[in-house]
Amino acid sequence: MSFIIESRGSDSPLIETVWRTESAEAGSFISSADIHCGIVLTRYQGKTTVTVKGPETKASPASFPADAEYFGIVFRPGTFLPHLLPKHLADRRDFVLPDASSKTVWLQGSVWELPSFENADTFVNRMAREDLLVHDAIVTSVLQEQPQSLSVRAVQYRFLRATGMTYSTAYQITRAQRAVTLLRKGISILDTVYEAGYYDQAHLTRSLKRFAGQTPAQVS
Repeated sequence: MSFIIESRGSDSPLIETVWRTESAEAGSFISSADIHCGIVLTRYQGKTTVTVKGPETKASPASFPADAEYFGIVFRPGTFLPHLLPKHLADRRDFVLPDASSKTVWLQGSVWELPSFENADTFVNRMAREDLLVHDAIVTSVLQEQPQSLSVRAVQYRFLRATGMTYSTAYQITRAQRAVTLLRKGISILDTVYEAGYYDQAHLTRSLKRFAGQTPAQVS
């Protein structure tokens, strides 16, 4: 089952995108690997749950109930909560913020009003001002393949701390995402192998099965 997802950009340098959707009936889907962290609000049976999500290093099956509403804030790569490091949240080991009331949650000892699709930027900016959300610029520069002044060991440490994964894994995930995009645009499998930088079709197939949960033929 596919969702109809509404999304928007953001002026915040910490936000990749803000999205929302709802489920008319129960179902399941394949959750693809992703280097991003974020926050998801789920409204179901009159209760709102706020979940801090980490990265996903592999594809995995996921399910959802009927008549649920979802709203999410996707952080830019390298943006994370220092007290909830991505490596501890990776692969759906999510952290649910405790409720303070029906419209508020506890976050590091303070009561916070629930964010909305419209005011997500304000919520994130407040988190940043109170040092509950930080961004390590080293991640952006590494992903853009810029030269580094730090030692290789220091760069690896900071990348892992800020993303919850090694650069090698992050590279493989982003390459698989590019391959999926190409295939969905109608690019042939062999051309996708070349465009996305795989050795051969078998290499592409292994990658997509691991990170997207599908073969190239299933994606296209």
